[in-house]
Order: sequence, then structure tokens, then C-alpha cells
Amino acid sequence: MRIILVGQGPFGEKVLDILIRQGENIVGVFCPPDKRGQGMATAAENSGVPLLRPNKMKNAEVREAYLDLGPDLVILAFVTDIIPAALLGIPTIGTICYHPSLLPRHRGASGINWAVIQGDTRTGLTILWVDEGIDTGPILLQKEVEILPDDTTGSLYFNKLFEMGVDAIAESVALIKSGQAPKIPQDDSLATYEPPCDDTVAAVDWSKPAADVYNLIRGCDPQPGAYSTIRGGKVRFYGARLLAPMSGKEPGEIAEIKEGGLLVSLNGGVLEIGKVRDETGAKMDAGEFAKNAGLQVGMKFGM
Repeated sequence: MRIILVGQGPFGEKVLDILIRQGENIVGVFCPPDKRGQGMATAAENSGVPLLRPNKMKNAEVREAYLDLGPDLVILAFVTDIIPAALLGIPTIGTICYHPSLLPRHRGASGINWAVIQGDTRTGLTILWVDEGIDTGPILLQKEVEILPDDTTGSLYFNKLFEMGVDAIAESVALIKSGQAPKIPQDDSLATYEPPCDDTVAAVDWSKPAADVYNLIRGCDPQPGAYSTIRGGKVRFYGARLLAPMSGKEPGEIAEIKEGGLLVSLNGGVLEIGKVRDETGAKMDAGEFAKNAGLQVGMKFGM
């Protein structure tokens, strides 16, 4: 079976490594020309696998390369570019993709973020057959994990969904080779789609219930970083914990500044913030930041 692998970052590199170790016939690797693709590019070159680093997958050179390589299967391993429909009909078996949510829930580019932001207690990954929709194709396999109360998007991905996803792609290839890979239609009535998790959704609304604020901060950790303003500057929050409420404090009010942290009152709880990042771009201890910035108990975020 002739396989093209499209991907980037450590995830794409790990998928390439496991497929090579399994003895799969990788006839081509496609990855971005910037640092996102460097690890995959180096691994492909070291293994003697033909390599193409296009700016966009819609480029004519990509289609020509697909046709020259004659793939049976294309694997998308962490792809942020749009795969044009003209490429989907070229592999004889089809194209499969790793998506970090339990489809049809959380279609879109930020499936892990939104599972945390919306307070889900379970998530997982899906290997799907790609069609022309956004994460709408039939399901090949799924794996499920628990979202713990202190999980962040980062901990879910790096501690759970990363390695599980690499193994799931290898398992999917084995199922395809054996002729036992299912194509289970998604139930569109259960589908949700959310936009990319960026600064348009990452601002903290201190009037919301404590759990909602806490989930937003966890879901935006490490990127893009949920944020608020104080004394005219933007501050992003990381390493948060949800504590019992304090009486006499308003939502967004600094309740305590201590070594290693900053306590902010919420609507029904208290947020302990471990790290912050201000507009200088440097992440630092929240208590240290508060002291350096001249913040005091009683000051309010969002002002």
C-alpha cells in the first residue's frame, strides 16, 4: 500500500517514525516550509522518503506530486492547511485524518480547547475518512479519555491525546490493510462546530459563574491564553485552580497576592492563578507579576 503522509510538528514526525518502523511504504511526505515542518522534513530526508514542502496544499505542484506518487492512502497527521477537493479523489483507498475530539462533537480547528471550555468530562480522538466538509467524513475509529477537573488543553494533548493519536493512526493503517476499516457515518443531529480558539473568544467575563471562567482559562491554556485587563494592560492566565468562594469580594477583584500565586474572586468561587503573561510576552509567577506591576488587594480585573 502506497502511503503519502501530510503533517507538521512533533505529531507528524512521530507518525512518520512509527509508520517507517512498521515497514509501511511511505512514498511521499508533505509538510510546511517553515519550522512547523522541520522535524518531519529531517526525518523524511534521513529515511530517504521523497519530500515536498509546499506553502499551500492547493498549489498545482502538490496535485502533480500526488499524481506522480500514485498513493493508495493519504494520511493527515496534524494538518492546519485546507486540503482541496481535487486531491481527495487521487488516492485509490482514500484520505484519513486525525481529529482530537469525539466527532461529531467539536468539529473545527480547536476541538480540545472547546471540550474543556464547555465543561465536558470526556473527550478523545477520531480517525475519520476525509470528505469535502469540515470534519464531517465517516468515522474509522475513536478513542476516549477522561477530562479531569484540573486538565488543561495542554495536559490533554501532550499527556493523553498525542501518543494515543500516533498509535491510533498506526492501528488505522493496519485495519485498512486488512480490509476491516469501517466507515461509520456521523450523526449530524449531534454535531457541534466551534470557531478557532483565539483572542475573539478568550476574554474573561468575570460576571459568569465561577466554573465557566475556570473552564475558559483551562481551555485556553497554553494557547491563546485567556485574558483580562488591569491598569490598561492585557494579562493572560495559566496554571489556574478553582477554590471555595470568599465573602465580601466582587467578581474580578484581587482577593490575595501571595508567593507563587494570585487569588481573584469569582461569581461562586475563587480563582488561584499560578502564572501570567503580560504584553511583554514573558510568562512569570503570578504573585511576582502582581508585586512588580504594583497591583493591590481590592483592585479589579476588567478595568
